Amino acid sequence: MRVFVTGASGWIGSAVVPDLIDGGHQVVGLARSDASADALTAAGLEVVRGGLEDLDVLRAAAAAADGVIHLAFDHGLAFQGGDFKGAADMDRASVEAMAQALTGTGKAFVLTSGTPVAAGRTATENDGHDVPPIDAVPPEAAGAVTRMATAEYVRALAGEGVRSSVVRLPRTNHGDGDKGFVAHLVGTARDKGVAGYYGDGTNRWPAVHRLDSARMFRLALEKAPAGTTLHAVADEGVALRDIAEVIGRHLNVPTAAVAPEDAGEHFGWLAPVLAADQPASSTLSRELTGWEPARANLLDDLGQGHYFHSA
Repeated sequence: MRVFVTGASGWIGSAVVPDLIDGGHQVVGLARSDASADALTAAGLEVVRGGLEDLDVLRAAAAAADGVIHLAFDHGLAFQGGDFKGAADMDRASVEAMAQALTGTGKAFVLTSGTPVAAGRTATENDGHDVPPIDAVPPEAAGAVTRMATAEYVRALAGEGVRSSVVRLPRTNHGDGDKGFVAHLVGTARDKGVAGYYGDGTNRWPAVHRLDSARMFRLALEKAPAGTTLHAVADEGVALRDIAEVIGRHLNVPTAAVAPEDAGEHFGWLAPVLAADQPASSTLSRELTGWEPARANLLDDLGQGHYFHSA
């Protein structure tokens, strides 16, 4: 297939692209900057210049492809910039533009999303589909609800002649070079002189190695039935205290609890993510696609030391 990939030079995209190429696909990547365009060209990709706000560019690139994998999201605006709702609205507009080009074609459209929280139990692919009205949630939840609504919009494209699927990623897609949530925890521990964990440390994160999640995106593109939700989850739930203990050993700093009322000051923008127990399963996805993770789990990957090579 000729596959249009947004976010092709990002953390997940830079793993998805070589997996697609190894699978015999021709990849076209979206690049906002010169640096991204150069990286994609060096990797052998055809490059489309533009960003998520360039709706005509996205629409044309999707129309010229046999399938689309949408990985891009403005995490800087959402987290460091503090405007999750603005980033989610931009994402929704970009998705709708690409969907317009794919409607009625039977082509694949794969969206990236996140695993849901199921209170008191492990979330499955059947959870997280009931989206509350945007005006019924507090302002700080509006961005997350918008993203949920976008995922459901993509699933519903199955009724519009699109072979749509949603690949939900866990809280951490780890690996050498990760600058996400785990790297933030390492940086916080280095800065504070203590490897902290939220509350009693029993809250759990699902996790997967990014090279394993990359394979799930290719399987979704190639074989997922229309309207499918898939979980790229290897570790169903890793306790925050266990993560902190590995970090503490490698940095030679103590491990300690951080009270919920102090979490915002200690962890910064990551505190709300740490506040929920959020294990997730991928049993149904494995049965449907045959996907099996083959890389190191989160604690073993942390133990290899690459997260601690530089400040």
